[in-house]
Amino acid sequence: MVKTTERRERQREALVLAAERAIAGRGLAGLKARELASEVGCALGAIYNLVQDMDELVLRVGSRTLARLDAALAQATQGRRLDSKEEASAQLVAVAQAYCAFARGNLQLWRTLFEHRMAEGAIVPEWAIDEQMTMFRYILAPLQRLQPQAGEADLVLLSRTLFSAVHGVVMLGLEEKLVAVPQRELDRQVERLVELVCVGLASQGQGG
Repeated sequence: MVKTTERRERQREALVLAAERAIAGRGLAGLKARELASEVGCALGAIYNLVQDMDELVLRVGSRTLARLDAALAQATQGRRLDSKEEASAQLVAVAQAYCAFARGNLQLWRTLFEHRMAEGAIVPEWAIDEQMTMFRYILAPLQRLQPQAGEADLVLLSRTLFSAVHGVVMLGLEEKLVAVPQRELDRQVERLVELVCVGLASQGQGG
């Protein structure tokens, strides 16, 4: 029984890695169950003994992408202090720039985090939601320094708004078909956006 469980876990890992390679190379549209089964060396139907459905498989790939994004953001904030509003602003800029760099370097996998839609009636599992929400800790802490009087609910909403603003700039800047922006200019625009937001927040906040 133990060996069967271990073999199944190895097959599941191989399946997730194969799906990750497919998405990284061709985007979400390049994810084909039959091709995955062939690569992993199992029957097509056997895939669904390893994952519930293709939605779960995409979420498992997304989990790996989020873990690498988390590592990139952790590295960008390592050793930084939040003793002043200036330091809080600098951390938010560093986080935004790290996010932009990660998106650029992992374009298809990053896009899949936002392009994937669950099947009608399906619910995103709690573990996937928790992994997504944990990313906001890199934004919440410096925002709290900039807005010390704000309540938790307001800070959470503000963190999502700031993320949405940066994400929108990055998404449009990396879009090849519309308004692709040179790397240096995109980095500068992201930095400028966050700096302007921080100036406004710092002027509103009390204390510091």
